[in-house]
Amino acid sequence: MKSISLSGLSRQGVGKTDAKSVRKEGRVPGVLYGGDKQLHFTVSEVELKKIVWSPDVYRIEFDCDGKTTSAIIKDIQFHPVTDTVLHLDLLELFDGRPVVVNMPVRPEGTAVGVRNGGRLAVNFRRLALSALPKDMPEAVTVDVSPLKIGDDIRISDLKLPGVTIIGPENAVVLSVKRTRAAMSADSEEEEGEDGEDGATEGAAEGDAPAAE
Repeated sequence: MKSISLSGLSRQGVGKTDAKSVRKEGRVPGVLYGGDKQLHFTVSEVELKKIVWSPDVYRIEFDCDGKTTSAIIKDIQFHPVTDTVLHLDLLELFDGRPVVVNMPVRPEGTAVGVRNGGRLAVNFRRLALSALPKDMPEAVTVDVSPLKIGDDIRISDLKLPGVTIIGPENAVVLSVKRTRAAMSADSEEEEGEDGEDGATEGAAEGDAPAAE
């Protein structure tokens, strides 16, 4: 899992009025939990956006008032209209304690079926993984190169050392679907083969009178 640094300031007030005041200053209120006690803090909205709008999931080295804690984003509240971040929840990480994180699924390569006119369908953009922080991968990387039209990869097919994927084992993560283009190509190929057979038969019939 990638790491990134984020700085914050502790705050004493936790009411709605205090939160509005914090947001007017360009900062986002949040809470860090998972340890011995909760810590209420604020972070720069500008700095937070770099993490929130990234496709990656980060292990955050969170520095608050000079104390650094490893954490991940557990929940974010957005404004329903402006998409402004309203509140942030951080979960403290411990080396010996498993954590569940939704990690992105990243297909690699070009499937044989796609080259033949099929379409790669990704059913899960993210998968919930349970692992120790040191074993958590940056993403679920899947090699799709060998997949033909009609093939799929299920959760049970994915093997990640030290990681448990949460979900039904038979759930299809991605597959190569048949498209109209592929169907048309198959039909044309079949028609071509039928035409060749007919031409051969016609030639055989035409040669018969000459043989007499």
